[in-house]
Amino acid sequence: MKRDRFIQISPNIWEIPTNFKPGMLVPARVLSSEKLVDAIDEKVIDQISNVACLPGIQRYALCMPDGHSGYGFPIGGVAAFSLTDGVISPGGIGFDINCGMRLLRTNLTFDDLHQKMELLANKLFGTIPSGVGSSGFLKLSRPQFNDIMEKGAAWCLENGYATADDVEYIENHGQIVNADPKTVSDKAISRGINQMGTLGSGNHYLEVEIAAPVDIYNKETARLFGLDRDNQVLVAIHCGSRGFGHQIATDYLEVFDKCSKKYGLTVRDRELMSAPFQSEEGQRYFKAMACAANAAFVNRQLIVYGIRKVLREVFNQEDAELGIETIYDVAHNIAKIESYEIGGKSEKLLVHRKGATRSFGSGQEEIPVKYREAGQPVIVGGSMETGSALLCGTKYADKETFGSTLHGSGRTMSRMQAKRTIRGEAVKQRMKERGILVRTGYMPGLAEEAAFAYKNIDDVIEAVDEAGISKKVARFHPVLNIKG
Repeated sequence: MKRDRFIQISPNIWEIPTNFKPGMLVPARVLSSEKLVDAIDEKVIDQISNVACLPGIQRYALCMPDGHSGYGFPIGGVAAFSLTDGVISPGGIGFDINCGMRLLRTNLTFDDLHQKMELLANKLFGTIPSGVGSSGFLKLSRPQFNDIMEKGAAWCLENGYATADDVEYIENHGQIVNADPKTVSDKAISRGINQMGTLGSGNHYLEVEIAAPVDIYNKETARLFGLDRDNQVLVAIHCGSRGFGHQIATDYLEVFDKCSKKYGLTVRDRELMSAPFQSEEGQRYFKAMACAANAAFVNRQLIVYGIRKVLREVFNQEDAELGIETIYDVAHNIAKIESYEIGGKSEKLLVHRKGATRSFGSGQEEIPVKYREAGQPVIVGGSMETGSALLCGTKYADKETFGSTLHGSGRTMSRMQAKRTIRGEAVKQRMKERGILVRTGYMPGLAEEAAFAYKNIDDVIEAVDEAGISKKVARFHPVLNIKG
């Protein structure tokens, strides 16, 4: 879609007006640079303008600069709905419910690491299960899994798999409170009960990264977030609720297929099947989604438990010496009730973020006290060849984008197209030449995740920084990657 089909609101905000297609209740907005907006997929414009037609939507349907086509919503889509006459839509949350990012800091530097890279890679790959159908180290009973669904990260703390600081630095302390296991099918539970503590497949990864001095954009905020030494070793984790969340989404899409006729809903795309939020079906899905979100928080925390075990073995140091601490854990496939100003007064809204991350500005009570004056940490995942970034939220995002920002680089081509372009073995060799070790049980998956299949991470973080919805803090470069 060319720029002349948008209304340019500011240098990095592009609006699609309500007369773009019949049924749009609000404008759609794309937050992007000129460079990125020129390359945006026409399918993304169709999808985000369809979102703008959903009942009860407030202000705008939003798409972030990493936006690319997805199921229903584009990935990178954000929309907020009235709690009274709005809807809830699985297509606005995603199949991998609470897919998200965890970022760990350590006291290690690259000098400590580089002689032990092969050993570390092999031990991490052998300890953290990855790939399709992988199972975790815990053999959980049904009552234990029910507790995980309800308590989230608090279950890990109670059972010795987390520290109090871990829980403090997870979004919502790792617990979405309205979870109800009775809303989850036996099939979903059978898919999830053995997968806690596993990476899964696709674009999920565990990555060891280095924070070089030249890549620290805001030294004061970086130090506050725990970046306190040159060439510091960090660990990034990207995964979610795995087959558990996928089955919950599948189950409720079948339920919602009947809701359009029952409630008289008009949906322009079957992938946007929805239910009124206050309906019985809508409330049951919301509670089931919370179960999957809590399981995803647990999944990432159990991976952290495994990482700590490996680092103790490789470096022969205890946790206190290693300084392995959670910087933050943030969800990017979720719907949550949050308060925003609508028509001059504060209203509770249901905010859908699908491939988008919370970006709360300073002063928000939901931000850990330590970070509250700076704003919420925002973790942005890139491709396995380019590393990730750390940003912080802004008050401008609270005002303009329902406290939301991008979540990653965003794909430029499908996985199938990437596999037709390059072989996994070639990607592995190229990464080795760049000083990046990789371990995977599925070599074609490396081709799917090649750097050229993604937008340039520096372009997308620059776009949100210039738009004012997140501010750059630091950039990290990969040295070791574990892929599903």
